[in-house]
Amino acid sequence: RAYVFGEDVKFGGVFRCTSGLADAFGTHRVFNTPLCEQGLVGFGIGLAAMGNRAIAEIQFGDYIFPAFDQATAKFRYRSGNAFNCGGLTVRSPYGAVGHGGHYHSQSPEAFFCHVPGLKVVIPRNPSQAKGLLLASIRDPNPVIFFEPKWLYRLSVDEVPEGDYMLPLSKAEVIREGTDITLVAWGAQLAVMQQACAEAEKEGISCELIDLRTLIPWDKELVEASVNKTGKLIVSHEAPVTGGFGAEIAATIAERCFLRLEAPIARVCGLDTPFPLVFEPFYMPTANKVSMA
Repeated sequence: RAYVFGEDVKFGGVFRCTSGLADAFGTHRVFNTPLCEQGLVGFGIGLAAMGNRAIAEIQFGDYIFPAFDQATAKFRYRSGNAFNCGGLTVRSPYGAVGHGGHYHSQSPEAFFCHVPGLKVVIPRNPSQAKGLLLASIRDPNPVIFFEPKWLYRLSVDEVPEGDYMLPLSKAEVIREGTDITLVAWGAQLAVMQQACAEAEKEGISCELIDLRTLIPWDKELVEASVNKTGKLIVSHEAPVTGGFGAEIAATIAERCFLRLEAPIARVCGLDTPFPLVFEPFYMPTANKVSMA
C-alpha cells in the first residue's frame, strides 16, 4: 500500500535517499513525476484518501502551501470525518546547504506550522530520520517531513537496520544543564552543541533540547527545563520575524513568567532573502549563540 513518488526518485533522487527502491519494489510503486509540486501533493491526497500510504518527495516546500492548507490538512474536517489524508507524508529538503542561495536554502517550516491538522517533523541525524520518518508514514495525520540539506552529506551516524519508530511530538533533551535552556531542530542542533561546549569552558551549564516535532510541539518538556534554568535561547535558520522561535518564546513567556530571569533570546536567520556569498553572515552560527 506504500508508494514513493516525486522528482527524480526513481533513480535515487538528487540526494540518493531512494536509491535501490525502484529495483526492490518496482517502478509502479517508486516512480518519477513532473516538476509540479501542487500536482504532486494533489496526487498524494488521492492516494491517501483511498487508504494507501503516499510518500511524496518535493524540492521546494514553500511552493505547496496552498495545497496543504486547503486540501490535505482540512480533508478530514471538511468531510465530517468520512475521509482523511492520514496516509500522506511529504518529504522535502530544506535549509542551508552551503551554496543554495535564495531558493534552495530557504527554511519555510513556519508556513506549515500555521496549518491546523498538519504535523511538521524535522530530524537532526540519520538514526533520528529513520525513526521519525517511519512514525510519520504510519501516523494517522498528514505530515510534512523536512530533511536538512546539510545532513545529507555531512552527518555520520549508526542507523539500526531493523524497523523502529521514534515518538512524534516528543522533544528530547540531548544535553542536560542547569544555567540556561537552548532549543533548536534539524541541522541547527550541531551548531548549538558547539555553542554549549564553548559555554562550558566559561562555566555555563547548558541544557540542549531537540524539538524534533514542531507541530504539535512538546511544550511541557521545554517548560520544565526553563522552570529549572530560568533562561531560554531559541535558534533556527529561518528569518527571525515570524519564525517558529517566536511561537516558542511567546508560549514559554506565558508558562514560565515567574521563573524567567532574563528576556528570551532568539538567534536566527536575518530578515533578508537567503544570500549566496554572504551566507556566513546570515547563518545563526555557534559564535552568535555563544554571544547570546
